Amino acid sequence: MNLRAAYLLRDSNLADLDDDMSKDSDTALNPANKTLASVISCLSDYDPDALPVADAQAIIRQLIEPINAVEKIALRSALDRVLAADIVSPINVPSHDNSAMDGYAFHGKELNKDSDLSLKVIGTAFAGRAFDGTVGSGACVRIMTGAIMPGGCDTVIPQEYVLGANAAGDSAITIPAGAVKTGDNRRLKGEDLKVGTPALQKGKILRPADLGLLASLGIGEVPVQRRLRVAFFSTGDELRSIGETLDEGCVYDSNRYTLYGMLTRLGCDVVDMGVIKDDPAVLEAAFRTACENADAIITSGGVSVGEADYTKQMMAQLGDVGFWKIGMRPGRPMAFGKIASNGKQAYLFGLPGNPVAVMVTFYFLARQALLHMMGASAVAAPPLMRVVSKAAIRKRPGRTEYQRGILSRNSAGIQEVSITGSQGSGVLRSMSEANCMVVLEHDRADVKAGDLVDVILFEGLI
Repeated sequence: MNLRAAYLLRDSNLADLDDDMSKDSDTALNPANKTLASVISCLSDYDPDALPVADAQAIIRQLIEPINAVEKIALRSALDRVLAADIVSPINVPSHDNSAMDGYAFHGKELNKDSDLSLKVIGTAFAGRAFDGTVGSGACVRIMTGAIMPGGCDTVIPQEYVLGANAAGDSAITIPAGAVKTGDNRRLKGEDLKVGTPALQKGKILRPADLGLLASLGIGEVPVQRRLRVAFFSTGDELRSIGETLDEGCVYDSNRYTLYGMLTRLGCDVVDMGVIKDDPAVLEAAFRTACENADAIITSGGVSVGEADYTKQMMAQLGDVGFWKIGMRPGRPMAFGKIASNGKQAYLFGLPGNPVAVMVTFYFLARQALLHMMGASAVAAPPLMRVVSKAAIRKRPGRTEYQRGILSRNSAGIQEVSITGSQGSGVLRSMSEANCMVVLEHDRADVKAGDLVDVILFEGLI
């Protein structure tokens, strides 16, 4: 199975899960009643010790529910926010037929494909200042881009195509035969948007073009989903924060900074809770605080089989959490579910502790779930590119591998990718050097030089 097939399987699993869940009327009527066990029960061949990436994505997607809180904000503040309601155009855009060119407006019926056309210039139409009158036979009006089409005109000849138009005061022009067709260079009223038609749909993540579109409709405030609030912390006695003394056997905590960057880029409100020591009481207090103050919690470390990994114990104690060994590299151990404290509930993503594994599991398991929580519609898998592998890559079937790559173009102009050397899950430098991820699907074996592989560009993802 290739990666595209895996994504199709994931979508198929989601459809099957939705169908099966709808048979449970209580769950269907109240999505908040969904439990991890009820979702997993609808997935065939579930094995927490060997869970394919596509199945993990399906389970997470099925359990997650969007937050339901809306605020109205100024247009300038709406970039990258999720639209909370459909926007219907209150006006026609453009409001009138207008010229797409600087040139001369006239009636196209006068054109003759076999001969030139001479016209008398009877005035000028400016953008924002229409020509007063109707243009009759044998006449034309000099017109500027965006100006309303004068009465009697349906065609514009660009200025550079006409003969005899050397200055604004020209009294006549000649249009060469075949230079233009009837209706050319005219923008129709409502061509972009007609009044009453949908302009943007609920769930759209607002990009710069969307802000411009809303401004063109005269809309200064938009309803958006409240920002998702995400609490995150690292676990481990060996971790030190920047500025602290680095004792023997200790390391500086990098995960909180990559998580901060990834969550901020995603548009979340972040709550950095620092480093939490491997102490059950301290961990429980941290989980409760996070749960009571955030929509989602992301931890790094403490989800493997180490004796001091109390995180799993606290997760299980406080909520409905599953612990998985996912068929992926890097990032095999992961926890996912919901925890509760004092009547509050939050989704939990327990990521591995190794720096690269944190980033990979975030991008391919947590990111889409967070977008869905934010109310974003059509949350699709990142787009894949098919390119040539510059060198051989070792790959064991039975797991999905995400290898850091550098995409470039060779002397023949063909795009090719090479990996960034050592692919250890602790080599964070490799993520900094890479510009893409090479995705080697679950069933694939070794890659030979010259083989085609799937890559996902970091631009737009990171």
